Amino acid sequence: MEGNLRSDFTFTRPFDDHIDLAAWWRGFWPSEPLHQKFDFVSVAQDGEKLFVAYECTMYFPNATHSDAHFCNAELLKFLGGKLKSVEVFFGDPPRGLSRHEFAVQSGAG
Repeated sequence: MEGNLRSDFTFTRPFDDHIDLAAWWRGFWPSEPLHQKFDFVSVAQDGEKLFVAYECTMYFPNATHSDAHFCNAELLKFLGGKLKSVEVFFGDPPRGLSRHEFAVQSGAG
């Protein structure tokens, strides 16, 4: 996968603002797989931009996702055939948590 990423790759979500490639690898690609499957709900392309909405099933529930399931949308931007950036969008935290509580429980806060 590394060969498909630009060296200036950035990742953004509500808890992380344009983190670099090294921080993304450390924070989002653990040694044990977390995600069992992705079901793509919608995919739209405009040139080198790709927007996807998906539902994800995880292998195991966690403190944030007790049903081992969540939905997200992402905007992926490519440049010269390589992934330059990912921006993740998600709605209100589950189970009435505040954004801060959600960040702490998900390991982002």
